[in-house]
Amino acid sequence: MVDNWNAMTSLKSIPARSTSIVTRKTGNEYVLVPITNNIADMNSVYTLNETGAFIWEQIDGKRNVEEIINELTNEYDIDKQNAESDVFTFIENMSKYLIVH
Repeated sequence: MVDNWNAMTSLKSIPARSTSIVTRKTGNEYVLVPITNNIADMNSVYTLNETGAFIWEQIDGKRNVEEIINELTNEYDIDKQNAESDVFTFIENMSKYLIVH
């Protein structure tokens, strides 16, 4: 199911963050650390750039993909097509590592 996120995702889908991820914000970036059996997996640390961090903040289990795209276009003054591509790509990539579901 996770591997097919992009195929099953629509603008009305509501992505959520995994509860097995610890996040730390450093400036405009986020560091994501997976937790397995209450232990941080330091070999699988992910760093998000400013745009990725913004999308990450929007993924709250309440907003749908369309709302996240709209927030991204408002925040960064980019066109909807690029914002849609960025959001879908981000969600697809994060879902591969079970960070977003």
